[in-house]
Amino acid sequence: MAGSGFGNIFRITTWGESHGTGIGVVVDGCPAGLELAPEDIQVYLDRRKPGQSKYTTPRSEEDRVEILSGVFDGKTTGTPISMIVYNKTQRSSDYSQIAEYYRPGHADYTFDEKYGFRDYRGGGRSSGRETIGRVAAGAIACKLLNELGITVEAYAKSIGDVEIDYSVFDIKERDNNPVAMPDKNAAKMAELLLQEKMEEKDSVGGVVECVVKNMKTGVGEPVFDKLDACLGKAIMSIGAVKGFEIGSGFNATRLKGSENNDSFYAKGKEVLKMTNNAGGILGGISDGSDIVLRAAFKPTPSIFKEQETVNKNMENIKVQIKGRHDPIIVPRAVVVVEAMTAVTILDLLLLSMTSTLSGIKKFFK
Repeated sequence: MAGSGFGNIFRITTWGESHGTGIGVVVDGCPAGLELAPEDIQVYLDRRKPGQSKYTTPRSEEDRVEILSGVFDGKTTGTPISMIVYNKTQRSSDYSQIAEYYRPGHADYTFDEKYGFRDYRGGGRSSGRETIGRVAAGAIACKLLNELGITVEAYAKSIGDVEIDYSVFDIKERDNNPVAMPDKNAAKMAELLLQEKMEEKDSVGGVVECVVKNMKTGVGEPVFDKLDACLGKAIMSIGAVKGFEIGSGFNATRLKGSENNDSFYAKGKEVLKMTNNAGGILGGISDGSDIVLRAAFKPTPSIFKEQETVNKNMENIKVQIKGRHDPIIVPRAVVVVEAMTAVTILDLLLLSMTSTLSGIKKFFK
């Protein structure tokens, strides 16, 4: 299977299946000398692990990470960092019937068409558990970015038709409710909506917004490796993401150029912008403003309502999916969006070190 690696200098390769022995990642290109302990990784994994509320799958996993290589005496060595999280509560029997038919909204049919074979136990590589490796790698990327004063924070902007009110925005509130919304009232409304959909044996989607603060200027390339293009690839690679935008995004189509353009002004020797419709990126290169991106997540495809599908004998059938599933993906996906954003930003930061001759001379002086 191709396509399990991402990045250039800071490169991650995820591996493992939902119901296999474990899930893991190999991180290559991490500089030596970064203080790193399992606890640094675990705090991120705890935000995505299942079983934390009634709005997540009841599959109860500790998701404890083990660092197998690349760290010695509490610091990174500059060699590949390999990490694993063991699967402990797989119930593959819940999925035995799925081997004979294709679940609506899932990758069952396309996997069979591509490989002539698929791991039907929880979706195999297309399972949401694959994101464990991304989050573990993202935790390292975030720690490296913090060394430069750069922070990456994501949250649920909307769930179904419930949206946060920016006038009462409080990022600390995100961690105080089960739907990861930085707005207490919106969170309560979202919970009521989710409860209603669960009773209807249905699910909903939502939007995750991510903000990168204290971003450096000049990061990203002007053609194929534009910063926004790389971020788009990273975010769209997350399962269930069906839409991506930067800054004013699709709303820019409703604006005039005079409204969408961000006017510049000088403050001392610093160039700043009056607005940030560009979302921190101009011509594929960071402009020093906050990078603001959004990911649209579809409703969880595993619902308990009866649905129509076909089996491998090409017979039209009706099915009711069994197993343990999230009624919404968004709350647990917030940290995944953070992780992929951080990995992308860090990788392009490292690439930018070779952009000018003066920069290279300064480094090797």
